[in-house]
Amino acid sequence: MEFSVLISVYQREKPQYLKQALDSLYVQVVPPSEVVIVEDGPLTDGLHAVINAFSTQHPTKIVRLPHNQGLGKALCEGLKHCRFPIVARMDSDDICMPRRFEKQLSIMENTKVDIVGSWIDEFSGSKRHVVSTRKVPEFQAEILRFARHRNPMNHPTVMFRKQVIEAIGSYQDLKLFEDYDLWVRALQAGATFYNLQESLLWFRLSPEAFQRRGGLNYIKKEIRFQRRLHRYGFIGLWNMLQNIFIRSIIRLLPNKIRKYIYIFSIHR
Repeated sequence: MEFSVLISVYQREKPQYLKQALDSLYVQVVPPSEVVIVEDGPLTDGLHAVINAFSTQHPTKIVRLPHNQGLGKALCEGLKHCRFPIVARMDSDDICMPRRFEKQLSIMENTKVDIVGSWIDEFSGSKRHVVSTRKVPEFQAEILRFARHRNPMNHPTVMFRKQVIEAIGSYQDLKLFEDYDLWVRALQAGATFYNLQESLLWFRLSPEAFQRRGGLNYIKKEIRFQRRLHRYGFIGLWNMLQNIFIRSIIRLLPNKIRKYIYIFSIHR
C-alpha cells in the first residue's frame, strides 16, 4: 500500500535533529512512497541543506509557505499535496522505530480503522536515554472516554486515511491543540481509531519542554480549547470545569514539580 509522510519544518528547528528524523523514514521495513515537507516560512541555510540533500535521494515534495503560519495551517496546506490515500504524520525532531510503518499499514490494510497511532518513548539527548513512555488507550470506546479529559493520540505517530481528515475540514489554526481538536472532530464524525500498544517512535524532549507547558498564557489557550470542546457538545459543563481546574493547577506549579507530575502521573 502506497502512502505519504507529512512533515512541517520551521526556522527554529535544528538541522541535525531534522536529519535524524528524515533518515529514520528510510531505514523502515516498509518505507514511504513519498515525503511531503512543508517549509513553514523561511528556513536557515542548515535546514535547507538537510532538505536538499534528502530530496536528491528520496521521492520528496517540498511545499514552501512565504511566512510562518503555525502547525495547523502548515499541515492543512501540506495535506493537499499528499498524493496517496494513506498519510503518516511525523515531527521534524523525532525518530521513527524501524517497523513503525509496517505495523501501522497492517492495521490499515486488514481493518476498517481510519486513524491508527501508538505509544511513544520520550527521550532526552540520546534515544538510548528514554525518560518515559506516553501510553494511550487501545480501542475506540476507551479512546473516546480518554479524549474527554486528555489527548487520546500521540500526534507524531498517527497514520490516517486522507479522505476522512479532509471530510471533517482538515487541520485548523488552533495553536497547541491542532491535533487534539482534529481527533475530537473525527470522533464526532464517526471515524474509527486504534492505538497499537507499543512504542513506535522516539519522541525528543527538549530542555524547555516542561517550562513551555506552564504559565498564564498556556492556561488561557487551554481554557479556550475546553470551551471549544463544550461548544462542540463533546464534553458537558461539569467535565469542562473539571478539566480547566485540574489543568490550571498543573500549569501554575513550579517547573520541577510539573515535570514530575507529567512523567509519573500522566504517563500511565
